[in-house]
Amino acid sequence: MNRTFLLLALVAFGTNGLGQRNRLAPTSAAERLSVLDQRTNSDAASWTAGLDLRCVGPTVMSGRVVDIAVDSPDGRTFYVAYASGGLWRTVNHGTSFEPLFDDALTITLGAIAVHPETGRIWAGTGEVNSSRSSYAGTGMYRSDDGGETWQHAGLADAHHIGRIVLDPGNPDIAYSAVLGPLYSANTSGGVWKTSDGGATWERVLQQAGDHGDAGAVDLIIDPSNSNRLFAALWDRTRRAWDFRGNGSGSGIWESTDGGATWSELSALEGFPKSEFTGRIGLAWHADSEQLFALADNQAPLPAEEDGEGYYAPDDFKAMTPAEFAALDTALLEAYLEENNFPREATAASALEDVAAGSLVPRDFYDYLTDGNRALFEADIAGAEVYRLPADRAQWVRTHSEALEDVCYTYGYYFGLIEVDPTDADRLYIAGVPLIQSEDGGETWSSIGAPNVHVDHHHLWIDPANPDHLINGNDGGINISWDRGDNWVKCNSPEVGQFYAVEVDNAEPYRIYGGLQDNGTWRGPSNYRYTPGWHQSGHYAWTSIGGGDGMQIEVDPRDPDVVFTGSQFGYYSRQDLNADVYTGIHPQHALGETPLRWNWQTPIWLSRHQNDILYMASNRVHRSFDQGTNWETLSGDLTRGGIPGNVPFGTITSLHESPLRFGQLAVGTDDGLIQVSRDGGYSWTQLTSPVPQDPKNERTFWVSEVLWSAHHPNRLYVGLNAYRLDHFDSYVFVTENDGRTWKRLGDRTEADGLPAEPVNALIESADWEDCLFVGTDGGCYASLDRGATWSTLHPDLPRVPVHDLVIQERENELVIGTHGRSIWVADLNPWLDHAGEAIATEW
Repeated sequence: MNRTFLLLALVAFGTNGLGQRNRLAPTSAAERLSVLDQRTNSDAASWTAGLDLRCVGPTVMSGRVVDIAVDSPDGRTFYVAYASGGLWRTVNHGTSFEPLFDDALTITLGAIAVHPETGRIWAGTGEVNSSRSSYAGTGMYRSDDGGETWQHAGLADAHHIGRIVLDPGNPDIAYSAVLGPLYSANTSGGVWKTSDGGATWERVLQQAGDHGDAGAVDLIIDPSNSNRLFAALWDRTRRAWDFRGNGSGSGIWESTDGGATWSELSALEGFPKSEFTGRIGLAWHADSEQLFALADNQAPLPAEEDGEGYYAPDDFKAMTPAEFAALDTALLEAYLEENNFPREATAASALEDVAAGSLVPRDFYDYLTDGNRALFEADIAGAEVYRLPADRAQWVRTHSEALEDVCYTYGYYFGLIEVDPTDADRLYIAGVPLIQSEDGGETWSSIGAPNVHVDHHHLWIDPANPDHLINGNDGGINISWDRGDNWVKCNSPEVGQFYAVEVDNAEPYRIYGGLQDNGTWRGPSNYRYTPGWHQSGHYAWTSIGGGDGMQIEVDPRDPDVVFTGSQFGYYSRQDLNADVYTGIHPQHALGETPLRWNWQTPIWLSRHQNDILYMASNRVHRSFDQGTNWETLSGDLTRGGIPGNVPFGTITSLHESPLRFGQLAVGTDDGLIQVSRDGGYSWTQLTSPVPQDPKNERTFWVSEVLWSAHHPNRLYVGLNAYRLDHFDSYVFVTENDGRTWKRLGDRTEADGLPAEPVNALIESADWEDCLFVGTDGGCYASLDRGATWSTLHPDLPRVPVHDLVIQERENELVIGTHGRSIWVADLNPWLDHAGEAIATEW
């Protein structure tokens, strides 16, 4: 179905954001919106539009849902906003869905709303969950014809929109909770109001915070009084190396005059208002006039006394050598064994090494430190629920016991509380589990099920039948008709959020993919979605790994030997035929500086010798036996990191030349490019193709390093400044070890790449002039080695593309999208006639 998008008149700017005085400045709204015309023209002139492009799924694991809007009294028709998968509608209780927003400039969403009288749809782009892949939007969009056509409706600088509420009596009045930029100074956050259908907006609530303006993350309108509003402000900032999800600007505000004036409710007694206040979610029970708040309280808990009978890692964090010498030998021995320290590390040797000064007590903490431990081992207050009664006397915490394991340390990722409109004592919290209270929030129990994914973001309660629930989570949509006792899974949309893809040489070949919070899956390349698998009982795609699925390698000699992993470098070697699983995570030696692992740790199985496996932390590691044993080849190949709570100073891309055994290249998250020509024993840092910040705070993320399959000295590099809210595209090539670089596809040139950060780059092994690039907005092809670019195919949604791989036997391009699952393009017709196409074009 074709849909038309209309944009307001724009002014396009010529700057590329790389001026000497303001390197990597955030990309302006006008620059971003101007991409739509460039994309539309590129779609129309695409050289590859005739390619056979197909989506091969998968669907069953779905993707992250951020909002749901119901548009019928019985819940039959509702809209689902996926974080990066677009807007979908069902008219049959979730039995089937259709996409409505695929032709928009960006399909990354934060909020949706439908007017109950007119059916007008509002779509706010850019999700507010503030994760690593919470893409910035381009403002507000509006449809007056059920999603057939859309027009841009302002707030282009919003970046991230958390909620939209509508005046039921006036379809032209809307309010928006604007969170503002994620990685740059927040000057747009707050509550905004339009009274003319989005033609103009006024910021009606603005508060300064510790990190610039506090953004609005949640917003409620009283269904019985449209002049009464409640808003939650969130004071947060994120950098590539650090996330501060709390600040003194976080709080709760009320307006009783349609946003003209506001009073702070979080200043009332009983609410934990402080510099540690994080994200807040709100729920309003109209009949009793009670307000409920879910607060992410990042306040540190008082230090616990040492537990009797065991030692914990934190015990060693600030321990002195004298205190270490006094430890109980048996308990120390148990600590070393239970935490898998090296066999040679016994209690006796540890005491001796600390006494001699070759180790310090903190080494016994650092050995266990990694990104996963920081996520799950919380020492903060965490999720708390507060109730404000109608008399506004003071806030009351509803529970006497801590709500453990609800949001862990990452309450920024959640923030939804709901109250049953017919019963003020029945509350719901959407966190890692979906939990329910029937006694006003004192006690809680899970209402999940085996077919319900964790990590919840939305819950709709049917006001006419509160047993009817619609839940949105990291694994899609679930519906319950008995208040959460049982759930139906409604995952037919192809909205998987893939980080990485790989292929094998089976007949037909199989595709492997790692997904956000949905593990690693394998499926046939000729798959087309059909509900027939519900009848046969056999789904074509198979789960082969858990967690957040990351990069995959497949042994060319045996496609059942697969290397898969999850976040921060926890990889495994699997023999899928024998069902054998072996962990293969290199570990720093006791006493060494801990290794730093990227969220998506790069691995590479040598195409020259398939027993050689490379893996990269901030150093490069090599195994001659597919990960059973490891040696560390390099020193620290980054700038050394920056102190923060997110691993930084890590290697992000690793590649071995297909022409020269042992010729390696790596790129880092702090902008370095290093090469080795002797198997990794010595490394040369290349001159950067762009100016870099000497303070290491405003540097490019090297998203891809790629040796050419046609020239041994040709190295392609993709750079990405998404984590600075700088959204231009940067692809470079060098033929002489970085002494000179050539930029490919400068957007200021004709047929250049649009202002979309680059994630992936691949070259055809058959034809050296053929390149493909994956960006935050789609996939592009070049027939002339990067001189000019064209949209790969107009039918591919404008979705982030995270990875690309070519199945060389079949000449098919596999496209791993972060929001619309996996697509495959048959390149044979294009490659067969590429020379003729170029001759015709030029």
